[in-house]
Amino acid sequence: MNDLPETGDETEADEPIRDSLFEAPPMGEQERMVEAILFASAEAVTVRDLGDRMPHGCDPAEALVHLRKRYEGRGVRVVRVGDAWAIRTAPDLGYLMQRETVETRKLSRAAVETLAIIAYHQPVTRAEIEEIRGVAVSRGTVDQLIEMDWIRFGRRRMTPGRPVTFVVTQGFLDHFGLESARDLPGLAELRSAGLLESRPSPIGPMGDESDPDEMEAGEGQSELFED
Repeated sequence: MNDLPETGDETEADEPIRDSLFEAPPMGEQERMVEAILFASAEAVTVRDLGDRMPHGCDPAEALVHLRKRYEGRGVRVVRVGDAWAIRTAPDLGYLMQRETVETRKLSRAAVETLAIIAYHQPVTRAEIEEIRGVAVSRGTVDQLIEMDWIRFGRRRMTPGRPVTFVVTQGFLDHFGLESARDLPGLAELRSAGLLESRPSPIGPMGDESDPDEMEAGEGQSELFED
């Protein structure tokens, strides 16, 4: 019942078939696969997700290295977004997309300040946001930022009441072209871009205008958390 040619040694006959089934495609072909997946994906894709979609034996991490080099200096680039990867317009050509960008919702001043505090102080509780801003944070402001997928709930603090914390999302990083929260602009850059007024900013702790570039994400957050 064996359809393989009779060679007198079934092990040798099986070997070429096993190799052909598990041999990885050439790196050039793997690069094309990664390119196709990133191009067709609206969201950034992790290396693990790339590996799950590609044939057995592929090395998506190495393919990404080659693909990034190939796109250097082009109109689009392969960029890292958090722990994932995406194809995005080159930063210096972003102005060409302005006419095609529709602003569906303008953030209120309260929402901008709340978002800035979360980005620079994460993980941060509602009480800490209110302490820094000096006014209460409305539920609508937080809900709007969550609906926009710019902030999400973090881990609860292991303190009385076990308050929940807030952190920025990968969608926030992707929207502003950041690899991580450490790439956030400094206070002077925000003001020059018109995103902050000349009045004392709520970003610094307790109204302090400390340079956010010198602040580590989560600095001063020594409390324990729970998952």
